[in-house]
Amino acid sequence: MKTYVQPGNTITLTAPYAVAAGDGLLVGSIFGVASGTAALGETVEAALTGVFDITKIGSQAWTAGARIYWDDTNKRTTNVATSNTLIGVATEAVAGGAGDTIGRVRLNGTF
Repeated sequence: MKTYVQPGNTITLTAPYAVAAGDGLLVGSIFGVASGTAALGETVEAALTGVFDITKIGSQAWTAGARIYWDDTNKRTTNVATSNTLIGVATEAVAGGAGDTIGRVRLNGTF
C-alpha cells in the first residue's frame, strides 16, 4: 500500500522540551514516552502504547484502574483531571507518600 507510513506504536516527534529516555512528552494532543534523549526541537522516537513507570506527584495515592493525566507544566503524571491531559490508567495501586514518585501507567494511545 503506497500510503502506509509505519505501525503507529511509536512515532517520531519533535521534542517540545528536553527529554531523556523514559520521560513523558506532550506534543499538541499526542502523549508519548521518549525512547531516547532529545534537546528542545530535536526529533525523538516516542512510544504511544504500552505500560510504563512514569514520574508522578509523590503526595498522591493511586488505585489500580484510576485515570491518569499528564501535567505538562510540571512534567509528571497525576490523577487530577483539571488542566491536564488524559494519558491512560494506573495498572497498580501506589502509595501517596512523599517518596512514592513513580506510577505504573498503561498508555491509552487514543490520539
